[in-house]
Amino acid sequence: METTTAALKEWNVAVNALENGNTIMLLRKGGIREQGGNFTVAHQQILLYPTFEHQQSNLLKSKYANQVQIVDSGWHPEKIKISSFAEITNVLPVTDKSILNKLFFYHIWNEKFVSDRFNWKPQQRLYILLLRTYKLSQVYEIFYRPEYSGCRSWIELATPINITDLVPVLNDDTYRSLSSEICQFFTE
Repeated sequence: METTTAALKEWNVAVNALENGNTIMLLRKGGIREQGGNFTVAHQQILLYPTFEHQQSNLLKSKYANQVQIVDSGWHPEKIKISSFAEITNVLPVTDKSILNKLFFYHIWNEKFVSDRFNWKPQQRLYILLLRTYKLSQVYEIFYRPEYSGCRSWIELATPINITDLVPVLNDDTYRSLSSEICQFFTE
């Protein structure tokens, strides 16, 4: 595969944290427009599509809170910068809230966000995604399109993005070590 159009929408601050090697972890429960209202992993290899609308600094650890750009509801940039690609290496269902407490070190969100996310729609399972993130060989600017809007996790970009010459954010040993540390909490 030399190009892809598959993209995962995520807060801009989270995409930046993945690109900077500050985390390898995302929490997902599904957007309002998810098929059947439930989150599923539609693709294992994806571009990271940064979103701005729902970011809230009061849901992030203080280190990340000042990185949030506050925007009006429905706002989106005219052009979106796509600068990273990721492989979803693990999809871990969270059945016990205590696991989230043990994983606090590994992500960017504060206790309120984690608790709210776990408790929101309790009939739906919360998932932890572990992502091996790569920087693209260049930053692509794509025009925003109406079909990219809405509370959904997955979108197909209108323009294919080249995913050759990827540079891993973390080296193999570091990624393997972090993912092993996180996965150990699911085997205890």
